[in-house]
Amino acid sequence: MGIGIFLVLVIAFFTATYFWASSQIRHESVLGGYDGRPKSSEGTTWLIVGSDSREGLDSSDRKKLHTGKAEGKRTDSMMLLHKGKGGTALISLPRDSYVQIPAYTKNGKTVKAQKNKLNAAFALGGAPLLARTVELATGMRLDHYAEIGFGGFNNIVDAMDGVDICLKQPIKDEKAGADLKAGCQTLDGAQALSFVRARYFDPRSDLGRMERQQQFLGALAKKAKSASVLLNPFTAFPVADASLSAVIVDDDAGLFDLYDLFKDMGSLSGGKGVTTTVPIANPGYNPGGNVGSTVLWDDKGAKALFQALREGRTVDAPKE
Repeated sequence: MGIGIFLVLVIAFFTATYFWASSQIRHESVLGGYDGRPKSSEGTTWLIVGSDSREGLDSSDRKKLHTGKAEGKRTDSMMLLHKGKGGTALISLPRDSYVQIPAYTKNGKTVKAQKNKLNAAFALGGAPLLARTVELATGMRLDHYAEIGFGGFNNIVDAMDGVDICLKQPIKDEKAGADLKAGCQTLDGAQALSFVRARYFDPRSDLGRMERQQQFLGALAKKAKSASVLLNPFTAFPVADASLSAVIVDDDAGLFDLYDLFKDMGSLSGGKGVTTTVPIANPGYNPGGNVGSTVLWDDKGAKALFQALREGRTVDAPKE
């Protein structure tokens, strides 16, 4: 009798926890049908977007995090995470990538397709237009979408009592608020945000920053699934609360999908998978007009990369 009551209580607890966690997830209609959309392919593909949204930050938070006062939100980073027969691959897409933005509707009027920077798609038509642009540029059909802003990122890191990272060299970037020493250390939320935003100190600018973002996301996911987080309810619940309330996902993404996402991200930090950037032909390509300096993909290399992912083949790690 006692064992039966105990089992009922355990089941009730986990059921309540599941429904609570599911209720915290914020959904947005991002992925939809349109003419010419890529066909479904092998594996699961996420578009992971880091935005510069200041939502939920007061003036003291913005000062502490060095975020400035900009209204609205823009894409600060974009990555494709693909899990398939060929393993797990995390592909960074430079925000200044020179791509075709498809036609879209704004205020009841159709805006013609145009060549522009990838992050312009988000500014012009939000997450739905960004997702369409990425699908058409890569030929990859997106299964899920996840987006997180500055404040949410900071809260997640602080909820898990920081994330361990090892730096080969010190980083000092006043605009991002980064002042980090070389070596292994634990970054709090503000330090972590400055680390993934820093680019002005780096001669490679956004390309170098993307590598640091990949490094940190792997470390973050590894910490999230560690025993110190999962087996400690005083840490696990705050982390779950901070994570679920900070992330915006597509309508079809559920709790188990997010779990798989973090699990796959964590495996990358353990060497199980590949992290790389879409092949680039020219990191300082100027197409003229008012677009400015852009990143031009290596068309042949990019097509080969995304075809391999679609077909479930293993993607080669980048050469050092």
